[in-house]
Amino acid sequence: MTLPAFAHELGDRLPSANERAAANQLRKILAAQASGDADGMLRVLQEDKSTSEVVLTPALSRLLMELLRHVGRGDAVTLVPVSQMLTTQQAADILNVSRPYLVGLLDKGEIAHELVGRHRRIKAEHLFDYKRKRDEKRAGALAGLAALDAELL
Repeated sequence: MTLPAFAHELGDRLPSANERAAANQLRKILAAQASGDADGMLRVLQEDKSTSEVVLTPALSRLLMELLRHVGRGDAVTLVPVSQMLTTQQAADILNVSRPYLVGLLDKGEIAHELVGRHRRIKAEHLFDYKRKRDEKRAGALAGLAALDAELL
């Protein structure tokens, strides 16, 4: 899989062993502080020994923990704003499909897109909506197969 044109690995490189360890440690701290639907308070010690307090909402805590989980595993991470317009190759890479297959989905109208000159551009929001629906459909089919298998046992 190629990285999208706007993607950069952590500092133009993959995370080092120390960075992975720090990410895992911070993820564990955040997970320990996460208390369901309540906001959490994170205190950060500055170089001058003063502290700053940051309020972490549950959604922000989950997002940070997911990001730290990937960094902790040594994965390259790409952030894609939902308003970002993607090329067909970038969108295909995100869905882990070939570009011709993605173009077929666009031509069938399964994913909304715009033409910029002769080039198709897909809003990341539309791509992620399609991906979520596709994943839900796959999960439902898998659950159905598991139920059929359970009946046969």
